[in-house]
Amino acid sequence: MPLYDYRCETCGEPFEIRLGFNDPAPVCPHCGNATVQRLITTVPAVAKGVLANAGDSRKSSKEQLQDKWAEETPKLRKKLVDKLGEDFVRKNAPTLGGSE
Repeated sequence: MPLYDYRCETCGEPFEIRLGFNDPAPVCPHCGNATVQRLITTVPAVAKGVLANAGDSRKSSKEQLQDKWAEETPKLRKKLVDKLGEDFVRKNAPTLGGSE
């Protein structure tokens, strides 16, 4: 079972708890209130569609991320052009650039 982070909306105390995917939201272990908010504390290390990390994704430098973007952008652009056509990509995804 995954470990989730929550914060109580009444007392403001954060806490962690292991829950199954379909389990109901927990109550606050500090004050017993049932109004808690799930916190997102980390993000996935690999973005959908990017095949490899840019260094250690949590400690990547700006340069590593820029290099990874430069490497992956042409691949993504080609996939979109193959699927949607050059005109559509040029109009709707101008930041992907391309050879013009």
